[in-house]
Amino acid sequence: MTDLSAFIAELPKVELHVHHVGSASPRIVAELAARHEGRSPVPADPDALADYFAFRDFAHFIEVYLSVVDLIRDPDDVWLLTHEVARELARQQVRYAELTVTPYSHVRRGIPAPAFCEAIEDARRRAEADFGIALRWCFDIPGEAGLPAAEETLRISLDERPDGLVAFGLGGPEIGVPRAQFKPYFDRARAAGLRSVPHAGETTGPQTVWDALHELGAERIGHGISAAQDPELLAYLAERRIPLEVCPTSNVRTRAVARIEEHPLRQLVDAGVRVTINSDDPPMFGTTLNDEYAVAARLLDAGPDGLAALAREAVSASFLDPAGQARIITEIDAFVATR
Repeated sequence: MTDLSAFIAELPKVELHVHHVGSASPRIVAELAARHEGRSPVPADPDALADYFAFRDFAHFIEVYLSVVDLIRDPDDVWLLTHEVARELARQQVRYAELTVTPYSHVRRGIPAPAFCEAIEDARRRAEADFGIALRWCFDIPGEAGLPAAEETLRISLDERPDGLVAFGLGGPEIGVPRAQFKPYFDRARAAGLRSVPHAGETTGPQTVWDALHELGAERIGHGISAAQDPELLAYLAERRIPLEVCPTSNVRTRAVARIEEHPLRQLVDAGVRVTINSDDPPMFGTTLNDEYAVAARLLDAGPDGLAALAREAVSASFLDPAGQARIITEIDAFVATR
């Protein structure tokens, strides 16, 4: 595994399911917590964050996640977070990433939408110059905040339309948050040229995935692991080549899957479903994208060629332009050829 870990560490990759705030490193979270000490339950000690990020269940994860969101108070915080996320991804040889960003959560906490978008765009451009990584955005609706959040997320998406915005999504808890109610907002986003990438089928069953496909026009599914429970859905996803954004460690840490050995990744792959490997909220879950590739290697009994195939699949499932996809795939092929 040592040699395979070295291969993974240097393998060029893309990341398609990683949350903006959820990617804040312990150092950055602690720095932000220190700025707001006494006004936040988040520890200002990086060493204490591992215990703080020990989640009882998905509802507790959302509670903790939102407490970290509360630390982002102004555009400078937004810029710092975005630039540091890019730095960490670039260290793992990530060439391109689509970050899931929840502007509603920041706007309702007092950051004007134009200032928020300006901060992430400036950080995106700086990161590309500094680290050689291209970032794009998926603006997602926090499902727990309901239709007002959907309306505001759509408004920000269409009125501000930052250059890096490529997709429209739906995150937050799935239980008690029906996908179909968000159809009008996805219809308008898709009509404006944004791609549909809702979360579905992580903590709920296959019907949530069906709803995301039929009601929201999903082109990729965030998580989608409960599809393994429905042979008809597996066949549908495989036939239409609709990718799943799979985040194995996240699924265990939020208790969506009891043990990593029970993760349905192999079942999905064996059914012919396109899967991509992603990290979700890596520091909160004590993981990295490289770690997730190592987990996938164990679950799939995959060697270098199999891992390179997963990396290529993520590139082809991305919303990067064809020329950009071709460049990264060529780089992956060249890397593999030298090993």
